[in-house]
Amino acid sequence: MSANGASTSDAGVPAKKESKKPKYSKFTQQELPACKPLLTPGWVIAIFMIVGVIFIPIGAVTLLASNGVVEIVHAYHNECTRNLTTREAKIAYIENDQLDKTCNVQLRVTKDMDAPVYVYYQLDNFYQNHRRYVKSRNDQQLRGDSVNETTGCKPEATYNGQPILPCGLIAWSLFNDTYVFTRGGTQGLFVNKKGISWKSDREDKFGSILPSNFPNNQRDNTSLIGGGALNLSQPLNEQEDLIVWMRTAALPTFRKLYGKIEDDLKQGDTISVQIQNNYNTYTFGGGKKLVLSTTSWLGGKNSFLGIAYLTVGILSIFLALVFFLVHLRNPRPLGDPSYLSWNRKAQLTSNSAH
Repeated sequence: MSANGASTSDAGVPAKKESKKPKYSKFTQQELPACKPLLTPGWVIAIFMIVGVIFIPIGAVTLLASNGVVEIVHAYHNECTRNLTTREAKIAYIENDQLDKTCNVQLRVTKDMDAPVYVYYQLDNFYQNHRRYVKSRNDQQLRGDSVNETTGCKPEATYNGQPILPCGLIAWSLFNDTYVFTRGGTQGLFVNKKGISWKSDREDKFGSILPSNFPNNQRDNTSLIGGGALNLSQPLNEQEDLIVWMRTAALPTFRKLYGKIEDDLKQGDTISVQIQNNYNTYTFGGGKKLVLSTTSWLGGKNSFLGIAYLTVGILSIFLALVFFLVHLRNPRPLGDPSYLSWNRKAQLTSNSAH
């Protein structure tokens, strides 16, 4: 240590001060080779044209696949309330357990529907994506890891002081309308409910545990009945109606698979449906629809994807033509790329090195 406080080495030579600058490399100085494309008018026109040529056929094929799906949609939430007109009267009707909720509707098959014909129920104005509703379940309990675990299930966590299995608002509000199908008034159509849920849900999210203490199975005056009851002698991973219902929807209007009719339906067939109108959507102004649908290689009927592809493709072709005409009328000469900023910088660096 010198007299003025500066540090020195043992030989009396002042120690070199360590630099805090990073070591030089092409990576730290961002001098690695990079693609710097020049978007000339020719390249822009070609890119828009290629996008259009690719997107238009994809959109057309997708739209044709969607239009090939045959759908029958029937709204029954008003029809199946004995022609009641006021909201209060409908609520009183659906909440009265003493009244018969049976309702018969007729469906007309307008095009041949090859098996399997999928049966869906559609609910409108039902917000399954509400934060409190989505979180009101316990996955540990559903898997069977801890059947007494009800964390997060409030307000449907316990019943008569005992844990509910399965607990939570989602299971408690299980959809419970039922449909019985008859063709031509005499031939019954069996609805297969096996395999309607995701295989990963059955194997990983729901265990082979029996439901117990479920409030919808307790028909007494002190319990607040939500939706459907469960089969107390069947494990949760085999109750596919529950598994389908508990995969919550992202939008307030959604469809869920009820089952599959494994018979072909022919054009002109009349399908009679006996509906048990049990599910209460009237308190929140919701709607209920019964849907029969076939599928294509793309899935169910949905024209949005095809229309989106066609719109982008047509717009790209239109812009390519506009840019071509503008460039044809007022051509813009291409400048010397050596005068671009990054090339000028490289030249200056090279010259200073010499």
